[in-house]
Amino acid sequence: MLTREEFQILYDQGPDALFDLFTAMQEQIALLTARVKELEDRLGKDSHNSSKPPSSDGLAKKPVSLRPKSTRKPGGQPGHRGKRLEFSQRPDQVIVHSPAHCQECGTCLEAVEGQVDARRQVYDLPPLKLVVSEHRTQHKCCPHCGLVNLGTFPQEVTAQVQYGPRVKALGIYLLDYQLLPYQRIAGLFADLFDAPLSPGMLVSAQQEASTCLEAVVTRIQTALRKTAVAHFDETGFRVCGRLHWLHSASTPELSYYAWHQKRGKIGMDAAGVLPSFAGRAVHDGYASYQQYACRHALCNAHHLRELTALFEQEGAMWAKEMRHLLVQIKQAVDRAREQGRKRLPILQEAHFEGRYQKRICQGLAENPSSAATGKRGRPQQSVARNLLDRLDHHRDQVLAFLYDFAVPFDNNQAERDVRMMKVQQKISGTFRSTEGADAFCRLRSYLGTLHKQGKNLLAALEHVFRGNPLEPDYVG
Repeated sequence: MLTREEFQILYDQGPDALFDLFTAMQEQIALLTARVKELEDRLGKDSHNSSKPPSSDGLAKKPVSLRPKSTRKPGGQPGHRGKRLEFSQRPDQVIVHSPAHCQECGTCLEAVEGQVDARRQVYDLPPLKLVVSEHRTQHKCCPHCGLVNLGTFPQEVTAQVQYGPRVKALGIYLLDYQLLPYQRIAGLFADLFDAPLSPGMLVSAQQEASTCLEAVVTRIQTALRKTAVAHFDETGFRVCGRLHWLHSASTPELSYYAWHQKRGKIGMDAAGVLPSFAGRAVHDGYASYQQYACRHALCNAHHLRELTALFEQEGAMWAKEMRHLLVQIKQAVDRAREQGRKRLPILQEAHFEGRYQKRICQGLAENPSSAATGKRGRPQQSVARNLLDRLDHHRDQVLAFLYDFAVPFDNNQAERDVRMMKVQQKISGTFRSTEGADAFCRLRSYLGTLHKQGKNLLAALEHVFRGNPLEPDYVG
């Protein structure tokens, strides 16, 4: 800060010196104002106006949902079939509670035959313990030719003492589906079964299951290439302490995961679905997806959040009206789909297209393109202008759900499929080996697919450890 004496010296030097000082101060104020605006915008972003997860909002912020308020009352809806314990006609055990003595005179009633007047049932677990099965082989001498014939152990019995398929299945179910850490699984087995299950045994079982499922997961990958509509997403994935990327491809019936060092096209090519995918790819606005020749559909949930942020932080009315328009189109499509229609009337489509174009023109007028700076590369543009360019240049992908009812409004399917993978990263932080990351992706692909198809995962894993994995339905 200038002292009075320093300012007097500049004043005495004349108007030019004061103008230079004023200009420098204006530039500094502009830079600081822009910085303050950037920080305020960053603080103002949460899960309802950006891609930040709800868990990052903190407890102080009241959750804000982009979903319109429902007119339904809380709880079960009319026609919903509730679930409750059914009275079993064949209980596993019957415990009779009879009076031993007469309450009036004290006469012993043990020899008197009783009559059942009420029944109550309790569902509970049996005592939990491991069952030890000893396998023995025998040899037999053929009485006809004298050859000594040796018995053989089952395929899954390979060691002198080992855990069986059900123990391994439960361990891998807890590890790769419920996402419990190794040590907590070991502690759970110690408490429930008094079994010293080690983390090393879980690692070995995971690799065994991964090897057995390699061909099955390859068939899931192949099936995804042939689907009409598939969802794609990518997210950070730590392997050996370094950032890598998890790539996902999915439908409501299939799940596939693969990890790679790169996020963009190199990683997507290595995942092996998009290079030969000929259907409609639903994804966010990440530019690498546009390099593939398939048809595309952009996630409008992302657009709604970005439009909300522009209206809340910059007061952009075009953004508020565009957000309202996209929700209106979605509601019209949902109603038409419920009525069994395959498409909206042509005039209604044209009406929505005209309103869409009007909002784009309004936004472009308020956010002109950045002037050339003389530097190499594309001039840096505002967040609003970048969003407008995407909505304008890729409008067929933004409105794909309007023209084709098989295309969803958003990419929530993919985001649901990667959400649990982020939970795994929060619990464990990183995979300590590439083999562990490979096995985890392969098992999650298999278990995620079976879960979507309503299959029993524990039973499926038991089949895996018996060497005959259940095949999912390879449908799109």
